[in-house]
Amino acid sequence: MDHREEIRKYLQELLLQKGDKLPFSDDASLLLSGRLASVDAVEIVVFLEEKFGVNFAELGFDQELIDSVDAIGALIPTVKK
Repeated sequence: MDHREEIRKYLQELLLQKGDKLPFSDDASLLLSGRLASVDAVEIVVFLEEKFGVNFAELGFDQELIDSVDAIGALIPTVKK
């Protein structure tokens, strides 16, 4: 499974926990649109730090960085595994 697929699956699981079964595209806003909440942002950050080694202490935190599959996917290639 490639990293975009893992990200998509993880975000889909977060949405399902909220009862949101609607599909989403890779460029769809999930946090800023309100489909996911700030507590979900924390879970996404932890997932990215643990799974892909993303260091938000170095990057700085901005919800736009984790608002969609595309945005998150752009973070991953810069991270050393």
